[in-house]
Amino acid sequence: MTHIKYKTDSFPLGENQSVLDCLTGHGVPVPFSCRSGACQTCLMQATRGTPPEEAQRGLKDSLKLQNYFLACVCHPREDLEVALPSDDSQASVPATVRGLKLLNDEIMQVVLQPHAPIEYRPGQFINLFRTQALGRSYSIASVPEEDEDIHLHVRRLPQGRVSGWVHDELRTGKTVQVRGPAGDCFYVPGRAEQGLLLIGTGSGLAPLYGIIRDALRQGHSGPIRLFHGSRDRRGLYLMGELNDLVREYTNFDYVRCLSGPDVPHGYAGGRAHDVALQEQPDLKSWRIFLCGHPDMVNAAKRKAFLAGASMKDIYADAFNVSQST
Repeated sequence: MTHIKYKTDSFPLGENQSVLDCLTGHGVPVPFSCRSGACQTCLMQATRGTPPEEAQRGLKDSLKLQNYFLACVCHPREDLEVALPSDDSQASVPATVRGLKLLNDEIMQVVLQPHAPIEYRPGQFINLFRTQALGRSYSIASVPEEDEDIHLHVRRLPQGRVSGWVHDELRTGKTVQVRGPAGDCFYVPGRAEQGLLLIGTGSGLAPLYGIIRDALRQGHSGPIRLFHGSRDRRGLYLMGELNDLVREYTNFDYVRCLSGPDVPHGYAGGRAHDVALQEQPDLKSWRIFLCGHPDMVNAAKRKAFLAGASMKDIYADAFNVSQST
């Protein structure tokens, strides 16, 4: 008999019973709605065991790779240990600060060496803690196959309790606590000829920089187009590194966008997502990555869909700011 383990409890799965019915029948509060695999409200993750393919139908490739599945249509043929996305089962890991480097006036690169291995994909995020109860999420810009340590880009926020600490107090050699990774905004191998459109503002470049290098490293052959935006030139960074990639890879191009009144030669005038959609108006069969300010991410997601992109090919990471900063 197949068993479903949730936290410390193990439940036998009845004949023709779904994981959703099994768990809710034993009082586990799994959210659900349609019961047909359409709404994805009952999304869960198999932390041990492999969910059947039919239970992953319609999910983004990045979720499939992380063993997410839809509980309402999941009829496993082997034992599974499962968790809800809201379950926080990861333990914090100490990490040594190996380096701190200002990338522009307000963005600090933090280089961390975890004391235990952390398996991550470029573009995911980890939580960096100032104290046990005070942490913030930061996207990962490094590529594990190319970079020895984990790289974060931390933008200083007004009254930012963690970002201010990073900029003003954190020092090389100090030990901090991190937890993660999490998130599904990363490159999934396959469909190597597919076009990739990446749009970011501010420190939204961090996950995009990791995703681009990961895609190129894995031999992605289709066009890869990056639009990075800011109000003025002071908000842009890594321009030298990105231009090096342009020279090295013929399928990669990079557009610097400025939304302010001063637009020097070599820069595109306008908001990054507007410039991107003007230059690439047909996004049918393209894969889209959007990272940065929530207003930009939401507007770009809507425009990308209207331009023909499939919702399952749109990966978004909106940088929401904590109410308490």
